[in-house]
Amino acid sequence: MGVPYLPVVGLAGSDLVKRREDMRMAPDPFGGGFETIVVQAMRPDAALFHGLRADRAGNVHFGYPSDNTILAEASRQVIVTVEEVVERLSGEDRASDFMPGILVDAVVPARYGAHPAACPGAYPVDEDHMIQYAESAASDEAFADYLRRTVHDPGSHQAYVERFVPGGWGQAGQLPLREAGD
Repeated sequence: MGVPYLPVVGLAGSDLVKRREDMRMAPDPFGGGFETIVVQAMRPDAALFHGLRADRAGNVHFGYPSDNTILAEASRQVIVTVEEVVERLSGEDRASDFMPGILVDAVVPARYGAHPAACPGAYPVDEDHMIQYAESAASDEAFADYLRRTVHDPGSHQAYVERFVPGGWGQAGQLPLREAGD
């Protein structure tokens, strides 16, 4: 949005201002006689999202309700991985859960790119893998081992998919997507 801060009226009266350096009490600039909390705007260097599909102009359909567009507007660069790239999004895709291509710097096709989380409209959460992930967070050593096994060792996204995505996903209609270019 390009603004330096936003007022957050719902937090007025809380003690967050005492605990957060990015929040301040400020008077109503229109002379209403009250103070409200203002929150310093975030300006991430980059935002990474995963969506269901994107078209060649960078327009993205996520397949689920989100605030992704708000974060994209605040970010310096936006990268979106998607299950598929199509020539042009359908009118239905553009009607909801949509991010316009003008906000997107790069689109990367990455089937199962949300795994082990779900990609609504494509596949569910991999519950067994999520349990392993949560258990690995018990210690720095266990999490380092998890990262080694699942991020560093596979060497490529395709190798990760072959090793960790459950067998049968994408078969028998479980992944209702077209190949790019179809």
